[in-house]
Amino acid sequence: MKKLISLLCIVVMVFAFIFHASAQSLTTGSKGDYHIDLSGSWFFQVDSLDQGIKQQWYNRQLKEKVTLPGSMTTNGKGNNITVSTPWTGSIEDSTWFHNPAYAKYRVPGNVKVPFWLQPDKYYKGAAWYQKSIDVPKAWQGKYIELYIERSHWETTVWVDGKPVGMQNSLATAHVFELSGLKPGRHQITVLIDNRVKSFNVGQNSHSISDHTQSNWNGMVGRLSLNAKPAIYINDIQLYPNIKAKQVTARVSIRNITGKAGDVSLNLLALSNKPGTAKLKPKYVTRRVTKNTVVEVVYPMGDHPLLWSEFTPDTYQMLVKLSSKQAGVDQSIVTFGMREFLTNGTQFTINGQPTFLRGSLECAEFPKTGYPPTDLESWTRIFKICRSYGLNHLRFHSWCPPDAAFEAADNLGFYLQIECSSWANQGATIGDGKALDEYIYNESRSIVKAYGNHPSFCMMAYGNEPAGKNMVKYLSDFVTYWKARDQRRLYTTGAGWPIRNESNFNSTPLPRIQQWGQGLKSIINNEAPRSDYDWADIIKKYKHPTVSHEIGQWCVYPDFKEISQYDGVLKAKNFEIFKDQLEKNGMGALSEDFLQASGKLQVLCYKADIEAALRTPGFGGFQLLGLYDFPGQGTALVGVLNPFWKDKGYVTSKEYSEFCNAVVPLIRLPKMIYLNNETLSAPIEIAQFGAATLKDVAPSWDIKNEKGDILFQGKLNKTSIQPSNGIKLGDINVALAGVKEPSKLKITVYVANYQNSWDVFVYPEILPAIEQQTVISQTLDQKAIETLANGGKVLLTLKKGTLKPNKGGDIAIGFSSIFWNTAWTKSQPPVTLGILCDPKNPALKEFPTQAYSNWQWWDGITHSNAIILTEVSATIKPIVRVIDDWVTARPLGLIFECKVGKGRLIVSGIDLLTDQEKRPEARQLLYSLKSYMNTDSFSPAVEVNLEKITSLYK
Repeated sequence: MKKLISLLCIVVMVFAFIFHASAQSLTTGSKGDYHIDLSGSWFFQVDSLDQGIKQQWYNRQLKEKVTLPGSMTTNGKGNNITVSTPWTGSIEDSTWFHNPAYAKYRVPGNVKVPFWLQPDKYYKGAAWYQKSIDVPKAWQGKYIELYIERSHWETTVWVDGKPVGMQNSLATAHVFELSGLKPGRHQITVLIDNRVKSFNVGQNSHSISDHTQSNWNGMVGRLSLNAKPAIYINDIQLYPNIKAKQVTARVSIRNITGKAGDVSLNLLALSNKPGTAKLKPKYVTRRVTKNTVVEVVYPMGDHPLLWSEFTPDTYQMLVKLSSKQAGVDQSIVTFGMREFLTNGTQFTINGQPTFLRGSLECAEFPKTGYPPTDLESWTRIFKICRSYGLNHLRFHSWCPPDAAFEAADNLGFYLQIECSSWANQGATIGDGKALDEYIYNESRSIVKAYGNHPSFCMMAYGNEPAGKNMVKYLSDFVTYWKARDQRRLYTTGAGWPIRNESNFNSTPLPRIQQWGQGLKSIINNEAPRSDYDWADIIKKYKHPTVSHEIGQWCVYPDFKEISQYDGVLKAKNFEIFKDQLEKNGMGALSEDFLQASGKLQVLCYKADIEAALRTPGFGGFQLLGLYDFPGQGTALVGVLNPFWKDKGYVTSKEYSEFCNAVVPLIRLPKMIYLNNETLSAPIEIAQFGAATLKDVAPSWDIKNEKGDILFQGKLNKTSIQPSNGIKLGDINVALAGVKEPSKLKITVYVANYQNSWDVFVYPEILPAIEQQTVISQTLDQKAIETLANGGKVLLTLKKGTLKPNKGGDIAIGFSSIFWNTAWTKSQPPVTLGILCDPKNPALKEFPTQAYSNWQWWDGITHSNAIILTEVSATIKPIVRVIDDWVTARPLGLIFECKVGKGRLIVSGIDLLTDQEKRPEARQLLYSLKSYMNTDSFSPAVEVNLEKITSLYK
């Protein structure tokens, strides 16, 4: 607030003392002389039959009313949702339309769709908006414009029945010139059409899709009629040069008087930071004709403030234009002195290496169904992102309103902007279609509107392109922009193609789970470790690589979230999933499923993020995502929900330990040890902070679950310059002193930063157990007789022997679900980890939390999940598997039951095969055997023998 007051005082003084500008000359004077607010009530009419133009609706008064800014949906206009609603977006899984299980959700009045958030009303087509305005006498002879900050999206305007024009940008304001409009009353009629027409940006583009913000129809943000002098400032573009300590201003002046005239320009840059040296104004004169560009080099002093994530210092350039013919016009433009470049394979900000820690922003706004245009909303989003350690947002196939850039400027965020397109799934780029020209027009509009913002650091055409000629088109696109405007960096498309012309690569290759990789990925196919990186992937490239859409790790739906959807979009998908869980008798477990799967989700994200941070010379990552993606079949990939609220299983402080400007790292060759081994691992750091960490003394410790320090050490005192892959020292610990099976936490401390990893240590030699239990991989004759005689049997099924209809066809894996099962066509795994009671006596000798951690990797990769209802509807398993929320089947890994006189534990984990190479399996087997030798082993549920024998082949 103090900064804002300081800035306002400076502005007032400067205008009063230097520019001598009167209130009457202001473009937006306090008396409203040059600005008419058009928000409020508008006449309205739907044109579903496209009769409006033919019947000249612009010449008559429309029948209904709506309130703007807003959409048809926020005004309760449109059609009820039905099975025939003409959605905008591809539906990869059409099960909902024909499966009897969804029949009740297709009934009129109770329609609920699972693919995305569901609007209260829906309409796609032409709609008319109309308002009468009074033009003041003072506007005679001036430039007049109709300003619509964000329209969705093809907008055609008539004034008093006369056509004005059409605009169709999805990213920038629609501005219509109305010069020549005489003082008095006039009728403005606006036709908005939200259908894909002459060009197709792609039905899944986040700029238009129902997967995200919704395909709304309306006008939002600032709606106004504005007037300017007949010679006015049309545009200002500022080009900072931090080495020369100057900024080049290109001021576009438009003259509608019909006569050439002399003008004077006054420029003054102001900072709102206290103590900053005051700069001097610069004055130039020019003769202007119809359209004139005046270029002025403005000195920024000896010590200009530089903008970055650590010092988000901006300037305001005040430009005043004066002419005897038309009077005074003036404008204020925010800019920053910054240089966002590359040095080899890394990004730099003002010459210092930086690492992009980003997430996607996918245009999800459930309250309204369209993006906010106010500073407060965007400031909240960026502050939340910063609290989770981020410094970067990528706007997936859309461009936000100006308020987002302003908030990012203020908080120091690096933005990647895209030109409203995801040309795939029915659309292509580079094949000579109308979209090819549209993308150039859209990109020029975006750069003109937002190009001065220092946060606007990167631009791509859009997301994951398709097209026979896309490579040449996108290469040419990058070349065009590199030559035209060097204030930011450019790449072809998010995801692909990789081209030498690009300033940086965007590729999905450097991540721990690829699309379609299933159980062959690093996290599902390789034993847990933290010593891998992406050096081999990026070594062939000469410029930075950003890993595209890493993560995509899912969590179970938070059904408490349903009540938060009190706007135009409702979580009907969650209602369907909740019904399914309750139908299968597990409604009471929903919160446990959320918390347990959430902990696994965080583990997976930590692995993904740290791999990127470990890679020397890496450019950065873009998460998908920090918050949920409610579309594409419901992709619950966020630790935050679509309202940017946390779900209760990880805090921003915990998350930012492994996602931050400075992150201590350790290269562990494995996570599971025996106590006859030595834990040896190099400690390193990714350090992309504001400056060198001087004279720091890194340290480490290893604690048990009680918090007791078992081992600790200090590393050599050092100074750490910004970079990564910096080795600080080693941990070398003989584990012989760890006598009990233990979960240990390794923590590394560097300055004010720390990061931790769980490892598990088991005894090399296990205590002898009296053999009271028959252990078998089938219920052979001996096992059956043992049960019949009141004995105890441990059935440990070999992986692959469980019958398909009993769970054998369920693709279980260690990681969480990748993206979701609907959009990936059930890419494995289709499960969300385990849920258990850590205090269950069966697990006493196998330390565990309630959720999957690294010690469960071996068991899960050697298992099949058993459908519990194929055994008994009342069994409560020792270890449960969390199924996909769509099917919500009751699944178990380990359960106990009575069989006749005997007692049985069934393990879907193979605990016998290659046991000498699997310390986790050996320890878990020991824990189960120990439990079965106690009086606590007293199963409550009785099951027929045939139910058990029918489980396996």
